[in-house]
Amino acid sequence: MRFRVLGPVRMSPRTPSATKPRAVLATLLVQFNSVVSTHTLIDELWSSDPPRTAATTLQVYVSQLRKALLAHSAEQPLVTSPPGYLIRVAPHELDLVAFEELRAQGREAFARDRYEEASPLLASALELWTGPALSGVPHGPVLESSAIRLDELRTEVLEQRIAADLKLGRHQELIGELLALAHEHPLRETLHCQLMVALYRSGRQSDALQAFQRARRALVEELGVEPGAELTRLQQRVLASDPSLVWRGGASARRAAAASSRPAGPVVWLPPQVADFTGREEELESGERLLLGRAGVASRVLAVSGRPGTGKTALAVRLAHRTAEFFPEGRVLLALRDAGGPAVAPAAAMATLLRRLGPPEEAGGGGAVAVPASEGELSDLLQLRTRGRKLLVVLDDAVSEAQVRPLLGALPDSTVLVTSRQALGALEGVRHLVLAELGQEEAEALLVAAGGPRMAGAPAAVREIAALCGRLPLALRVAAASVAARPHWTAEAFAQRLRDERTRLATLSLGDLNVRGSLLTAYQEVGPGLQRAFRLLSLAPLPDFPLWAAAALLAVDEPAAERDAEALVRAHLLEARRYPDRPAAVRYGHHSLLRTLARELLDQDAPEAVPGATWRLGQELLARARHADALLTPGRDLLARGTEAPAGAGGAVAPLAWFQDEAGAVAETVRRAHALGLWEPAYALASAVGGYFETCALWDDWQSSHDLAVDAARRAAAPHAEAVLVRSLGDLAWQRRQPGRAVDCYRLARMLFEQCGDRTGAARCLSGEADAMLGQGLAAPAERAYAQALTTAIEEGDARGETEALRGLALVSLHRGERAQAAEVLAQSAAAARRLGDRRLRSHVLRLASRAAAPDDQSATVESRPGVWLLNAPPPG
Repeated sequence: MRFRVLGPVRMSPRTPSATKPRAVLATLLVQFNSVVSTHTLIDELWSSDPPRTAATTLQVYVSQLRKALLAHSAEQPLVTSPPGYLIRVAPHELDLVAFEELRAQGREAFARDRYEEASPLLASALELWTGPALSGVPHGPVLESSAIRLDELRTEVLEQRIAADLKLGRHQELIGELLALAHEHPLRETLHCQLMVALYRSGRQSDALQAFQRARRALVEELGVEPGAELTRLQQRVLASDPSLVWRGGASARRAAAASSRPAGPVVWLPPQVADFTGREEELESGERLLLGRAGVASRVLAVSGRPGTGKTALAVRLAHRTAEFFPEGRVLLALRDAGGPAVAPAAAMATLLRRLGPPEEAGGGGAVAVPASEGELSDLLQLRTRGRKLLVVLDDAVSEAQVRPLLGALPDSTVLVTSRQALGALEGVRHLVLAELGQEEAEALLVAAGGPRMAGAPAAVREIAALCGRLPLALRVAAASVAARPHWTAEAFAQRLRDERTRLATLSLGDLNVRGSLLTAYQEVGPGLQRAFRLLSLAPLPDFPLWAAAALLAVDEPAAERDAEALVRAHLLEARRYPDRPAAVRYGHHSLLRTLARELLDQDAPEAVPGATWRLGQELLARARHADALLTPGRDLLARGTEAPAGAGGAVAPLAWFQDEAGAVAETVRRAHALGLWEPAYALASAVGGYFETCALWDDWQSSHDLAVDAARRAAAPHAEAVLVRSLGDLAWQRRQPGRAVDCYRLARMLFEQCGDRTGAARCLSGEADAMLGQGLAAPAERAYAQALTTAIEEGDARGETEALRGLALVSLHRGERAQAAEVLAQSAAAARRLGDRRLRSHVLRLASRAAAPDDQSATVESRPGVWLLNAPPPG
């Protein structure tokens, strides 16, 4: 087990989620190996107002903790010991113990003037901290006093580490850190003194004096007191250019001090943690388990991968700091790309790592680090230098397995954390952690933490910005920084700027923070073929698409499309998704910002490819949609007569499920085809999906797709297609209880069908007009229209038209109260539906027949108002 109190209270591998049990754990941990009375725990949890059941509730919390502890420990560490409880913790299990030990060692080294030892020891103590002490739980008397004490100790250690660094001549490197600390702790005079010394030694006397004035102003305004004697004397010494303030060590002394410090203490080459690092707690805990071998499989290498902008390096640095106590001999980060972006050769990376590890101890700590030239000799030397040492090496931004494999071979005894934009699946014996975008709550928290009060005061805008940024950490940081850097901008105004997809990536740019440039790096690293696939697949409808759609867009067969898609997934340019209700099916999709990038590149590099790809996708969708429609509503789509299903469409055996998956894709393709002037796919696709829209009562989708389709048919001078679509709009108007509009549509469609010589279509329109007349109580003209439609349907062999006309005649009989006649005609309608093969329609007709035969059942009567078919239409599904 591992316990942490120097930051959010946690225990590994899993921390209790409830607040109160965590507070009990924290109270026991700050007094570990000592009995904490029940009274103290109750006072800590409820202060002066405990509930009557406080003792019983405390027992419940203790029981919950015991279960969590015993799940990961062979022996129960939390025991009852009157008058309370005690938690047994070994020194290596608690970060507080490690902190105290490193602090004591650092203080002793400092007292002996061994600053080169004191600095890394104190730095290692500080690296154990992940936030304010004992945070994440409510504080009672014990935790509040403990948190104050621990935070004060942390600041003292920080001041002493800075003092050691100043003794070593690192004043220039300290200025940025000290400026931030002086701002964070404006009343801490020691930090102001150290800042003034660092500035003065760096030749910035005026800045040092300004730092004094800022400190004085803060003390006077906050406390009403003047600076203390030490700070005041230091101001006078700076004014007088006191020569004793100048650091006496020269460049050679600095190099010697730095070199001699390496073997004496831990080697630390890590950047600082991101100050406002937010979320990722689950990934951090998982990474820690994998990194430290607690996940059930022994492995010394953890590979963290993800698309650019997911925060891989920030997470790796966070992990390295969190696990510092397990690597007492050093933590080193090594970038595997140079400043321009190209890969660093393995030999060059080994040489850099050797220099950072410093000279061997037998060299006495002096002189330069000599490294051989060949990769083999470098590997041998690196193995020798790291053998038996507890080191953590972070290989950041790896390019490929070929780049990483020699380095892993040279570090057989070290723990290695690799970050990469690609999943390095070919590496042997490696555990993998893939970073995706943040959760919605985490994304909003990051925006607020990085964006300041204006973000915090606009929760609705924050939610929208998080969504428009695709919850990508880099994009969120750029958004927050953009608002924070411009006082005249509001979060709402920035959200409005992001809404336009065409300019979204340009908006997400500030200084050297550029989301588009970051995402572009992953695109540039794949070959031309995959770049083309990445661009073309952006034409796939949202939210994701099946493999056959990818094959159509890329104009290849499905195996080739799968190879390209999986290669893009490995490069984190595409996502592979599975859904619980369809575990065997894989669908692919883009992160929203990557899709935006792909569309930009497509429009920029190959706009001529868009119509062809859209046509291919439209044709593939059309064939599959017609196949599904023929199963769902056989014989409905008159445009599909004489067409055959594609060879691969036989898998669409569940037509309703197929439409639920792909109807959105069909509707989006209709819109895109119409915009590109691809008239035939636009009107044919809309007609093919009309039956699904009707079945599931998706009126708005039905209306919007058919409006575009009718326009496409007219522009293409395709009167038969226009007739089919206008007739469908008549059905929609009737379902929406708009009889006048329905009749207009039916009559226009009937005229077009007659002009085209399509007697079947004209007869179906006549049945539609009869529905409207019957709904208005006009039984006699409705009966004549149904009879005429029935005659034509029989002559043309149209089983669907026959079913609809017979059902209409039965409803006329019901309108007149002739139930026996209605039941007889409905039986004929059911027989026609059976010949048609439409089980849903036949089942509906049989239910009507059953009701018509029941004298006391009034549910089959016909009301003289629009909407009768809403009552009697087949139910969805």
